[in-house]
Amino acid sequence: MSMMVHAPLYSDDVDVLAGALFAWCAERSIKLQSQEGLSAANVAINLYNAGYQTQDQLLGALQNYDFY
Repeated sequence: MSMMVHAPLYSDDVDVLAGALFAWCAERSIKLQSQEGLSAANVAINLYNAGYQTQDQLLGALQNYDFY
């Protein structure tokens, strides 16, 4: 079994993730602590680790992500 190891997240990283996630949830009237919000948070972290590292890039990727 292999485990992926990611670099730690720093406060600037968290700010980017939170800003994009809050904007995405607000656009859809979704509560962050709902199942949809938590799913989006997981996707946002994966997208961030995949290279979407600005708030605009991350929000665009979240908007284009097929959650269903």
